[in-house]
Amino acid sequence: MRVVSLVPAATELVCALGRAAALVGVSHECDFPPEVSTLRKVTRPRFEATGTSRSIDEQVRRALALGEPLYEVLPDMLRALLPDVVLVQDQCQVCALPASQVEEARAALRLQFEVVKLHAHDLEGIWSDFARVADALGCGAEGRQFVENCQGELEAVRKRTARARYRPAVLCLEWLDPPMVAGNWMPELVDIAGGRSLLAEPGNSSRPCDWETILAAAPEVLILMPCGFPIERTLAELDVLRAAQVWSRLPAVRNGRTYVTDGNAYFNRPGPRIVDSARILAGLLQPGLCAHWLPDGSWQRVAE
Repeated sequence: MRVVSLVPAATELVCALGRAAALVGVSHECDFPPEVSTLRKVTRPRFEATGTSRSIDEQVRRALALGEPLYEVLPDMLRALLPDVVLVQDQCQVCALPASQVEEARAALRLQFEVVKLHAHDLEGIWSDFARVADALGCGAEGRQFVENCQGELEAVRKRTARARYRPAVLCLEWLDPPMVAGNWMPELVDIAGGRSLLAEPGNSSRPCDWETILAAAPEVLILMPCGFPIERTLAELDVLRAAQVWSRLPAVRNGRTYVTDGNAYFNRPGPRIVDSARILAGLLQPGLCAHWLPDGSWQRVAE
Protein backbone atom coordinates (compact mmCIF):
# COMPACT_ATOMS: atom_id res chain seq x y z
CA MET A 1 0.00 0.00 0.00
CA ARG A 2 1.19 3.50 -0.89
CA VAL A 3 -0.11 6.27 1.37
CA VAL A 4 0.03 10.05 1.00
CA SER A 5 -0.89 12.00 4.14
CA LEU A 6 -1.76 15.67 3.74
CA VAL A 7 -2.64 16.20 7.42
CA PRO A 8 0.07 16.38 10.11
CA ALA A 9 -2.15 14.60 12.65
CA ALA A 10 -2.82 11.78 10.19
CA THR A 11 0.89 11.45 9.41
CA GLU A 12 1.61 11.00 13.10
CA LEU A 13 -1.18 8.45 13.37
CA VAL A 14 0.08 6.36 10.45
CA CYS A 15 3.45 6.14 12.17
CA ALA A 16 1.92 5.43 15.58
CA LEU A 17 0.01 2.52 14.05
CA GLY A 18 3.26 1.04 12.76
CA ARG A 19 2.60 1.82 9.10
CA ALA A 20 5.31 4.44 8.50
CA ALA A 21 6.82 2.34 5.71
CA ALA A 22 3.64 2.83 3.67
CA LEU A 23 4.06 6.63 3.58
CA VAL A 24 5.37 7.89 0.25
CA GLY A 25 4.36 11.56 0.47
CA VAL A 26 3.24 14.19 2.99
CA SER A 27 2.14 17.81 3.18
CA HIS A 28 4.51 20.75 3.60
CA GLU A 29 3.31 20.98 7.23
CA CYS A 30 4.05 17.39 8.28
CA ASP A 31 7.02 17.43 10.65
CA PHE A 32 6.58 14.59 13.15
CA PRO A 33 7.99 12.08 13.69
CA PRO A 34 11.23 13.63 12.35
CA GLU A 35 11.82 10.92 9.74
CA VAL A 36 8.81 12.06 7.68
CA SER A 37 10.74 15.22 6.75
CA THR A 38 12.59 13.21 4.10
CA LEU A 39 9.39 12.28 2.26
CA ARG A 40 8.21 14.12 -0.83
CA LYS A 41 6.00 17.15 -0.24
CA VAL A 42 2.71 17.11 -2.12
CA THR A 43 1.30 20.51 -1.06
CA ARG A 44 2.45 24.10 -0.62
CA PRO A 45 0.91 27.30 0.79
CA ARG A 46 -0.18 30.16 -1.43
CA PHE A 47 0.41 32.82 1.24
CA GLU A 48 3.38 33.97 3.30
CA ALA A 49 3.14 31.63 6.29
CA THR A 50 6.19 33.07 8.05
CA GLY A 51 4.66 36.48 8.77
CA THR A 52 3.14 37.85 11.96
CA SER A 53 -0.25 36.81 13.32
CA ARG A 54 -1.78 40.00 11.93
CA SER A 55 -0.25 39.66 8.46
CA ILE A 56 -1.26 36.00 8.19
CA ASP A 57 -4.80 36.83 9.29
CA GLU A 58 -5.03 39.60 6.69
CA GLN A 59 -3.76 37.32 3.92
CA VAL A 60 -6.19 34.57 4.87
CA ARG A 61 -9.18 36.92 5.05
CA ARG A 62 -8.28 38.45 1.69
CA ALA A 63 -7.97 35.05 0.01
CA LEU A 64 -11.22 33.76 1.48
CA ALA A 65 -13.07 36.91 0.42
CA LEU A 66 -11.84 36.40 -3.16
CA GLY A 67 -12.59 32.68 -3.10
CA GLU A 68 -8.94 31.83 -3.58
CA PRO A 69 -7.39 28.65 -2.13
CA LEU A 70 -4.86 29.01 0.67
CA TYR A 71 -2.99 25.85 -0.31
CA GLU A 72 -2.45 23.88 -3.48
CA VAL A 73 -1.73 20.28 -4.29
CA LEU A 74 1.22 19.58 -6.59
CA PRO A 75 -0.33 17.48 -9.37
CA ASP A 76 2.94 16.27 -10.87
CA MET A 77 4.06 14.96 -7.50
CA LEU A 78 0.73 13.28 -6.86
CA ARG A 79 0.87 11.61 -10.27
CA ALA A 80 4.43 10.42 -9.70
CA LEU A 81 3.66 8.90 -6.31
CA LEU A 82 0.62 6.89 -7.50
CA PRO A 83 -0.92 6.52 -4.04
CA ASP A 84 -3.52 3.95 -3.08
CA VAL A 85 -4.80 6.09 -0.19
CA VAL A 86 -4.67 9.85 0.40
CA LEU A 87 -5.45 11.18 3.89
CA VAL A 88 -6.98 14.67 3.92
CA GLN A 89 -9.18 16.87 6.11
CA ASP A 90 -12.41 18.77 5.61
CA GLN A 91 -12.66 20.38 9.04
CA CYS A 92 -10.97 23.74 8.35
CA GLN A 93 -10.02 25.33 5.05
CA VAL A 94 -7.54 27.60 6.86
CA CYS A 95 -5.54 24.90 8.63
CA ALA A 96 -4.69 22.58 5.72
CA LEU A 97 -5.53 21.66 2.15
CA PRO A 98 -9.29 20.94 1.86
CA ALA A 99 -10.41 17.48 0.75
CA SER A 100 -12.25 18.95 -2.24
CA GLN A 101 -8.98 20.03 -3.87
CA VAL A 102 -7.59 16.51 -3.65
CA GLU A 103 -10.76 15.09 -5.17
CA GLU A 104 -10.54 17.61 -8.01
CA ALA A 105 -6.90 16.66 -8.61
CA ARG A 106 -7.81 12.97 -8.62
CA ALA A 107 -10.43 13.55 -11.31
CA ALA A 108 -8.18 15.81 -13.40
CA LEU A 109 -5.27 13.35 -13.27
CA ARG A 110 -7.55 10.33 -13.78
CA LEU A 111 -6.02 8.58 -10.82
CA GLN A 112 -7.67 5.86 -8.76
CA PHE A 113 -7.02 6.28 -5.06
CA GLU A 114 -9.16 6.29 -1.94
CA VAL A 115 -9.67 9.66 -0.26
CA VAL A 116 -10.00 9.34 3.53
CA LYS A 117 -11.35 12.48 5.18
CA LEU A 118 -10.66 13.57 8.75
CA HIS A 119 -13.11 16.04 10.26
CA ALA A 120 -12.90 15.94 14.06
CA HIS A 121 -14.40 18.77 16.11
CA ASP A 122 -14.29 17.05 19.49
CA LEU A 123 -12.63 14.09 21.19
CA GLU A 124 -15.22 11.63 19.92
CA GLY A 125 -14.52 12.87 16.42
CA ILE A 126 -10.79 12.33 16.94
CA TRP A 127 -11.40 8.70 17.93
CA SER A 128 -13.61 8.21 14.89
CA ASP A 129 -10.90 9.66 12.64
CA PHE A 130 -8.32 7.32 14.18
CA ALA A 131 -10.53 4.32 13.44
CA ARG A 132 -11.29 5.50 9.90
CA VAL A 133 -7.59 5.86 9.07
CA ALA A 134 -6.76 2.48 10.60
CA ASP A 135 -9.48 0.79 8.55
CA ALA A 136 -8.14 2.39 5.37
CA LEU A 137 -4.65 1.12 6.21
CA GLY A 138 -5.92 -2.40 6.80
CA CYS A 139 -5.20 -2.41 10.53
CA GLY A 140 -8.63 -1.81 12.01
CA ALA A 141 -8.06 -3.99 15.06
CA GLU A 142 -4.83 -2.17 15.92
CA GLY A 143 -6.63 1.13 15.44
CA ARG A 144 -9.41 0.21 17.85
CA GLN A 145 -6.87 -0.87 20.44
CA PHE A 146 -4.95 2.36 19.95
CA VAL A 147 -8.12 4.38 20.55
CA GLU A 148 -8.84 2.42 23.73
CA ASN A 149 -5.31 3.07 24.95
CA CYS A 150 -5.63 6.82 24.32
CA GLN A 151 -9.00 6.95 26.07
CA GLY A 152 -7.55 5.06 29.03
CA GLU A 153 -4.65 7.48 29.33
CA LEU A 154 -7.00 10.47 29.27
CA GLU A 155 -9.16 8.84 31.91
CA ALA A 156 -6.07 8.47 34.09
CA VAL A 157 -5.48 12.21 33.76
CA ARG A 158 -9.10 12.92 34.66
CA LYS A 159 -8.96 10.71 37.76
CA ARG A 160 -5.84 12.47 39.00
CA THR A 161 -7.15 16.00 38.50
CA ALA A 162 -10.47 15.02 40.13
CA ARG A 163 -8.55 15.18 43.41
CA ALA A 164 -7.98 18.94 42.98
CA ARG A 165 -9.60 21.20 45.56
CA TYR A 166 -10.08 24.02 43.05
CA ARG A 167 -10.54 24.16 39.30
CA PRO A 168 -9.34 27.49 37.83
CA ALA A 169 -11.14 29.40 35.08
CA VAL A 170 -9.10 28.86 31.90
CA LEU A 171 -8.95 30.69 28.59
CA CYS A 172 -7.03 29.18 25.67
CA LEU A 173 -6.12 31.44 22.75
CA GLU A 174 -5.58 29.77 19.39
CA TRP A 175 -4.55 33.00 17.67
CA LEU A 176 -3.00 36.22 18.95
CA ASP A 177 -3.78 39.08 16.59
CA PRO A 178 -6.71 39.22 16.47
CA PRO A 179 -7.29 37.01 19.53
CA MET A 180 -9.18 33.79 18.84
CA VAL A 181 -10.55 31.47 21.51
CA ALA A 182 -9.66 27.81 21.02
CA GLY A 183 -12.72 25.62 20.54
CA ASN A 184 -13.30 22.11 19.17
CA TRP A 185 -11.75 19.56 21.58
CA MET A 186 -9.95 22.13 23.76
CA PRO A 187 -12.81 22.67 26.27
CA GLU A 188 -12.88 18.90 26.83
CA LEU A 189 -9.13 18.81 27.40
CA VAL A 190 -9.36 21.70 29.86
CA ASP A 191 -12.04 19.81 31.80
CA ILE A 192 -9.98 16.60 31.85
CA ALA A 193 -6.94 18.61 32.99
CA GLY A 194 -8.74 20.10 35.97
CA GLY A 195 -9.94 23.47 34.76
CA ARG A 196 -13.12 25.32 33.78
CA SER A 197 -13.13 26.39 30.13
CA LEU A 198 -14.12 29.98 29.33
CA LEU A 199 -15.81 31.35 26.18
CA ALA A 200 -15.78 28.00 24.36
CA GLU A 201 -18.01 24.94 24.20
CA PRO A 202 -16.96 21.39 23.19
CA GLY A 203 -17.38 20.75 19.48
CA ASN A 204 -17.83 24.40 18.51
CA SER A 205 -15.28 25.98 16.19
CA SER A 206 -12.63 28.38 17.42
CA ARG A 207 -13.83 31.98 17.16
CA PRO A 208 -12.50 35.55 17.22
CA CYS A 209 -12.95 37.44 20.48
CA ASP A 210 -12.28 41.02 21.59
CA TRP A 211 -10.18 41.92 24.61
CA GLU A 212 -13.05 43.49 26.53
CA THR A 213 -14.93 40.19 26.39
CA ILE A 214 -11.80 38.38 27.54
CA LEU A 215 -11.43 40.81 30.46
CA ALA A 216 -15.06 40.32 31.43
CA ALA A 217 -14.55 36.53 31.46
CA ALA A 218 -11.75 37.05 34.04
CA PRO A 219 -9.50 34.09 33.18
CA GLU A 220 -7.42 32.88 36.12
CA VAL A 221 -5.17 30.96 33.73
CA LEU A 222 -4.39 32.13 30.19
CA ILE A 223 -2.77 29.68 27.79
CA LEU A 224 -1.39 30.88 24.44
CA MET A 225 -1.35 28.15 21.79
CA PRO A 226 -1.42 29.79 18.34
CA CYS A 227 -2.23 27.35 15.55
CA GLY A 228 0.94 26.41 13.72
CA PHE A 229 3.25 28.37 16.04
CA PRO A 230 6.06 26.82 18.09
CA ILE A 231 6.88 28.47 21.42
CA GLU A 232 9.64 30.71 20.07
CA ARG A 233 7.39 32.25 17.45
CA THR A 234 4.68 33.00 20.00
CA LEU A 235 7.17 34.60 22.37
CA ALA A 236 8.27 36.90 19.57
CA GLU A 237 4.73 38.35 19.39
CA LEU A 238 4.06 38.93 23.08
CA ASP A 239 4.41 42.70 22.66
CA VAL A 240 1.25 42.61 20.55
CA LEU A 241 -0.65 41.22 23.54
CA ARG A 242 0.97 43.59 26.02
CA ALA A 243 -0.19 46.49 23.84
CA ALA A 244 -3.82 45.58 24.52
CA GLN A 245 -5.22 48.06 27.06
CA VAL A 246 -6.74 45.35 29.25
CA TRP A 247 -3.71 43.03 29.27
CA SER A 248 -2.31 44.07 32.65
CA ARG A 249 -5.80 43.86 34.19
CA LEU A 250 -6.36 40.21 33.34
CA PRO A 251 -6.33 38.05 36.50
CA ALA A 252 -4.11 35.45 34.80
CA VAL A 253 -1.52 38.11 33.96
CA ARG A 254 -1.64 39.70 37.42
CA ASN A 255 -1.30 36.29 39.10
CA GLY A 256 1.57 35.13 36.91
CA ARG A 257 -0.43 32.29 35.38
CA THR A 258 -0.04 33.10 31.69
CA TYR A 259 1.72 30.40 29.70
CA VAL A 260 2.99 29.90 26.17
CA THR A 261 2.72 26.36 24.83
CA ASP A 262 3.62 24.61 21.59
CA GLY A 263 0.32 24.83 19.76
CA ASN A 264 1.84 23.47 16.57
CA ALA A 265 3.03 20.20 18.10
CA TYR A 266 0.24 19.55 20.56
CA PHE A 267 -3.09 21.27 21.16
CA ASN A 268 -4.13 22.22 17.63
CA ARG A 269 -3.13 18.88 16.14
CA PRO A 270 -5.79 16.17 16.65
CA GLY A 271 -3.38 13.27 16.46
CA PRO A 272 -1.76 10.79 18.85
CA ARG A 273 -0.17 13.58 20.91
CA ILE A 274 -3.60 14.77 22.03
CA VAL A 275 -2.94 12.72 25.17
CA ASP A 276 0.31 14.60 25.75
CA SER A 277 -1.65 17.84 25.30
CA ALA A 278 -3.98 16.87 28.15
CA ARG A 279 -1.03 16.05 30.39
CA ILE A 280 0.65 19.39 29.65
CA LEU A 281 -2.58 21.20 30.48
CA ALA A 282 -2.92 19.22 33.71
CA GLY A 283 0.61 20.16 34.69
CA LEU A 284 -0.15 23.85 34.15
CA LEU A 285 -3.60 23.88 35.73
CA GLN A 286 -2.95 21.51 38.63
CA PRO A 287 0.81 21.70 39.25
CA GLY A 288 0.48 20.31 42.76
CA LEU A 289 -0.86 17.07 41.32
CA CYS A 290 0.52 16.92 37.80
CA ALA A 291 3.71 18.98 37.41
CA HIS A 292 5.64 15.78 36.66
CA TRP A 293 3.72 15.53 33.37
CA LEU A 294 5.28 18.70 31.94
CA PRO A 295 7.94 17.70 29.39
CA ASP A 296 10.90 20.02 28.96
CA GLY A 297 10.38 22.59 26.23
CA SER A 298 6.61 22.14 26.05
CA TRP A 299 5.71 25.40 27.81
CA GLN A 300 7.02 28.68 29.15
CA ARG A 301 5.63 31.12 31.72
CA VAL A 302 5.08 34.67 30.51
CA ALA A 303 6.98 36.97 32.84
CA GLU A 304 5.59 40.45 33.41
